[in-house]
Amino acid sequence: MQTKYVSIGAIVGGLAVAFGAFGAHSLKDALSEHYLEIFETGVRYQMYHGLGILLVALLSDRLQSAAGLIRWSARLLLTGTVIFSGSLYILALSGVDWLGAITPIGGVAFLAGWACLVLAARKGVRSAS
Repeated sequence: MQTKYVSIGAIVGGLAVAFGAFGAHSLKDALSEHYLEIFETGVRYQMYHGLGILLVALLSDRLQSAAGLIRWSARLLLTGTVIFSGSLYILALSGVDWLGAITPIGGVAFLAGWACLVLAARKGVRSAS
């Protein structure tokens, strides 16, 4: 699991850098300030959660007693990134405002992913004592 999610986290983070550069250089003159801010929010949350996926992967060896929760944490953070950031990218580029209604689903996945990490840490601490 560790190698897979370290790779996924690195890809998510690397894409966030690429999308950020694309937004800063190619979209600066093409989008309104409002839509550029939406795009940048997608990039920021993608980077945060790419780093989160890396963190979960690196903690997987230390929290082996909670392997299922760790796996779900990584999956949910990735799913949240695709839905949250992806919907913001599409919204910013298309101007189709109803896509903003999808974004909170990604936010819920983020929260669930972080909650799984908390539960895994608590289970790991109990197993170690």
